[in-house]
Amino acid sequence: MTVTTTTNTAASAAVGTSHTRVEGRDKVTGAARYAGEVPLAGLAHGWLVVSTIARGRIRALDTAAVLAMPGVLTVLHHGNAQPLESDYAAPMGTPDPALQVFQHDRVPYAGWPVALVVAETSEQAREAAESLLVEYDEEPHDVAFAVGHPATYEPESSPRFATEATKGNLANEFAASAVVLDAEYSTPEEHHHPLEPHAATAYWDNGRLEVIDSNQGSRHVARELALLFSLDPATVRVRSEHVGGAFGAKGCRPHQVVAVLAATVLHRPVRVVLTRRQMFSLVGYRSPTAQRVRLGADPDGRLRALHHEGLNQTSTVHEFVERSADVARAMYDADAHHTVNRVVRLDVPTPTWMRAPGEAPGSFALECALDELAEKCGIDPIALRARNEPEVGPISGLPFSSRRLLACFDEGARRFGWADRDPRPGARRDGRWLLGTGTAAASFPTLAGPSTAAVTAEADGTFTVRITAADIGTGARTALTLVAADALEVAPERVAVRIGDSDFGPAMLAGGSAGTRSWSWAVELAARDLRAQLALGGSIPPQGITVRSDTTEALGALPPRERHAFGAQFAEVAVDVATGEVRVRRMLGVFAAGRIVNPLTARSQLVGGMIWGLSMALHEEASLDAAFGSHVGADLAGYHVAANADVPLVEADWVDDPDEHDPVGIKGIGEVGIVGAAAAVANAVWHATGVRHRKLPIRPDRVLTAGTALD
Repeated sequence: MTVTTTTNTAASAAVGTSHTRVEGRDKVTGAARYAGEVPLAGLAHGWLVVSTIARGRIRALDTAAVLAMPGVLTVLHHGNAQPLESDYAAPMGTPDPALQVFQHDRVPYAGWPVALVVAETSEQAREAAESLLVEYDEEPHDVAFAVGHPATYEPESSPRFATEATKGNLANEFAASAVVLDAEYSTPEEHHHPLEPHAATAYWDNGRLEVIDSNQGSRHVARELALLFSLDPATVRVRSEHVGGAFGAKGCRPHQVVAVLAATVLHRPVRVVLTRRQMFSLVGYRSPTAQRVRLGADPDGRLRALHHEGLNQTSTVHEFVERSADVARAMYDADAHHTVNRVVRLDVPTPTWMRAPGEAPGSFALECALDELAEKCGIDPIALRARNEPEVGPISGLPFSSRRLLACFDEGARRFGWADRDPRPGARRDGRWLLGTGTAAASFPTLAGPSTAAVTAEADGTFTVRITAADIGTGARTALTLVAADALEVAPERVAVRIGDSDFGPAMLAGGSAGTRSWSWAVELAARDLRAQLALGGSIPPQGITVRSDTTEALGALPPRERHAFGAQFAEVAVDVATGEVRVRRMLGVFAAGRIVNPLTARSQLVGGMIWGLSMALHEEASLDAAFGSHVGADLAGYHVAANADVPLVEADWVDDPDEHDPVGIKGIGEVGIVGAAAAVANAVWHATGVRHRKLPIRPDRVLTAGTALD
């Protein structure tokens, strides 16, 4: 893979070159400790008991028999748990009632925590938890997500997120359109399930709460726990040095809260690890969506009207909006725009952020609709997108910081062989397989959060960086090492980066593809300042000097822009119409995602996102049992994901696209790789069979039911 990068900073030796992970050896040898592995003297183990009903109240818990079981130390529940604070300004918005663990007897959904059994060993805790008898007063529940549900509403807009965005006269532009598309698309409930399960260990040390956890932002978790337990934030420390995947699921969750509750009662360390089944209800998921896209265009494909509405579910206790309609607001120009997100409250767990929230399901609907419009207009799908390329933000009117989407399509089309594609569906066969190719655009906002960092010059000539970053598998620790090395003008081997400790100060969490960008900005400023001080220090000994940075002011001074990473996705599929099997044969993604700090780990991130998009298109689908309100097959046997045999040759590359307003030139790559990937696969299935699949996943039974337009 050939990569060319430029930057607005001085020429560098480390950033832009491939480096293996600095912690790689520790991880493969087992020296790296994850949250569920850190040894502690006197450690006790907690096991959660969750509700088996979807709505109602707890009538009684028979704890006496459980307390008499071997090794059991205590059983916590709503009748004996410490009161928690509920009225506070949470770090991520309004407080999540799911964190008010054991504060009442109400059950709002299946899988709600009702008790914690703590014992000397994990095995004893599990056996006792499974023996705990809980009686309920069950009430009728509703878990049926559907368009037109009477509990549907439009959420209030916030300063950052507008529920609805409008430009122009939609009705007039549709009336004037020569070609109109009106289609409905749906995506199912999907789950994160990182390789490392959620785990937290809590203990008190000389009046200070210590938590060893697996999370995406130690400072954010520490602050939330301090608010919940009415503690001075300075007395709460959360550490999360190594994280085995997160994808949006690892924020502040009930298992952390109950670990603190138990440690407070028992005066000893308590560890709580969630099971796979519990993760289906306790750590969030991607909501199912129902989307309607209407496009009106001139005969040449120029858009006159674009209407995109999205619907998702949320729980009855907390609101989460899967902003699937937002993706259209920055992608394509039209004389009239209307996008709106709606929500329906059901007796289900609360959804949460999941890799490319909004953009992943939203791009499936929008990019499939663009493909359908191209077919109606008799225009190549890439040419149609080029014809509707905006010069400024379609809704905001702001200039783009940079927008190299068409460069991605040009490079991708060349490498994929798009020019040789016969646009007719079903024109290619390979024995019993129908072959097709498809494409889609990708975008994700370029975000950054205020962060602080400290860089110290050590006596041995090395440098230590301290920042409350989280490496959730992205290679962030290595990227920060390279950024610091270049700013200090030293070799990366002379830089040690320490992360995942809330004591290191405020910093952006690992989310929104904003982590590495936010942290690199802070590290760059501190390292450059330290280098200047060392150069001007004269008789000042270099060792022991620490410089701290804060990017709050710099971020506040950024000029208003539409800031996004972009990409072009390509896929080739083979469809067996006798069995309904769909096989992806190859995928290519070309991205414009800012300056690439470490090509080795960047490619891994982009390829991983594309594979997830393949899995989204063909495999992933969680189902609820309407009668019981709980998940069917709540494990990794019942919830299907793409396995090795499902993944073909997947290639990711990028075009030069540094952000001129970022000191390192970074935009962010964690999420743009999944955006558009499912649409590219779905569009390829149409090209193979002549039949549109607007409902994900494209399962064999759905292919067989739909048949082909070629029969």
